[in-house]
Amino acid sequence: MNGRRVQSILLPFAAAALLVLVWHVAVRWTHTDVFPSPAAVARGFVELARKGVLFRYSWDSLRRVAAGYGLALAIGIPAGILLGWRPGLARAVNPVIQFLRPISPLAWIPVAIVLLGVTDTAAIFLIFLASLFPILVAASNGVRSVPAMYRDAGRNFGLKSGALLSRVVFPAALPEILAGLRIALGIAWIVVVAAEMIAVNSGLGYLVIDSRNAGKRYDLVVAAMISIGVIGLLLNLLVQRVSRLRAVRWGFREES
Repeated sequence: MNGRRVQSILLPFAAAALLVLVWHVAVRWTHTDVFPSPAAVARGFVELARKGVLFRYSWDSLRRVAAGYGLALAIGIPAGILLGWRPGLARAVNPVIQFLRPISPLAWIPVAIVLLGVTDTAAIFLIFLASLFPILVAASNGVRSVPAMYRDAGRNFGLKSGALLSRVVFPAALPEILAGLRIALGIAWIVVVAAEMIAVNSGLGYLVIDSRNAGKRYDLVVAAMISIGVIGLLLNLLVQRVSRLRAVRWGFREES
């Protein structure tokens, strides 16, 4: 293992350890009875794990994200490619997209509850809305940004429109599409936590609110927040790893 590899592993752990140390010192120095210490949060983690709540609620959140995000992928990527491939259709649809895109997914929470009730379907609908537009726009922009010489080269080799799209345009647009997928996944994870605070009765977002309301258990609140952050980090690393696979790196720009 080379020095750079060791440094990339040790430095994040050192930063996390420093953050925990500052947290511990701040709690001791302020003598607060409200905000929990790292040790209290660790005991909260043990309590949640022993009751099976932490795994079950984490799974519920991930399941909802997988459903809403997967639906956005299934619709957003083909629709975005079509809009990028057909500029006239894109000009016709673009005003509607630009009208809907700035509306926060959280603003749809009352509508989702009225239409779908306090159910998983409401949360999945909100995640779908949050994920759809970043994916749609990234796919459309990715196709439009493919250099014309790539298309001309494909046509010179006798490729028809379908083959040109699947064998040349889509692979060339894939890096930008993957960047949109990464952004959309981060947004989806934020939205599921917010939706679970209002629209469902399980999940990590619900755990935050339930712990706050049930005796002001801020040790469990912070434990849930840390779980949200760790899972979000792991999801981001997963998308980064997929982006760096040899099969999808045509024209890929390395990210930090």
